Amino acid sequence: MASPKLTPRLHGVDHTAHPTWKLRETVEFYRDVMGLPLIHAITAKGWGREKEQHADFLHFFFDSGNGSTIAFFYYIGTSQPDLLKPPRGYMGMANHTAWAVDSPAELTAWKERLLARGVKVSEEIRHETIESIYFRDPNFYPLEITAKLRSLHQLDADDAAMSVQAAIELESAGAFSTIDAMWKRKAELVEARIAAE
Repeated sequence: MASPKLTPRLHGVDHTAHPTWKLRETVEFYRDVMGLPLIHAITAKGWGREKEQHADFLHFFFDSGNGSTIAFFYYIGTSQPDLLKPPRGYMGMANHTAWAVDSPAELTAWKERLLARGVKVSEEIRHETIESIYFRDPNFYPLEITAKLRSLHQLDADDAAMSVQAAIELESAGAFSTIDAMWKRKAELVEARIAAE
């Protein structure tokens, strides 16, 4: 008798991983400044294809809450390639790790903790349904701590679907050059939906 077919489903983020060329600073930041327990380390001898031998490495993990971890690869005897240096400016903040806290008060407590330990931290920034602070680790990786201001509902999912649909249509037509164009197309989608109800 065949077993029932399982529907694949994700159950949250297990870990994120980044390379580091600042071993001591990274450990001290995540363990001592952030207070994340160091919970696991993998050490391995290099392997790989003939043309590009994988460097020996130390892969270490910090508990970042709710069963997730943040991990780092320290490639022994290597130098950081320019390609892997985090970019500066607003685009450099796009690829980041964000942790959740339970309240704006806890967010403020994190900001005070980080500032007291010499970390440069942004002001609290409100993004519709969340409030966040931003800072960087010793590798210049962007980090965020965020507090939900309200839960997300079906109306939020419907709004997101129409925003993305409008953006994809404009991108496909080669006409996505401003957010105003997306808002205009989204308004047309909203009007069509209302008319169909």
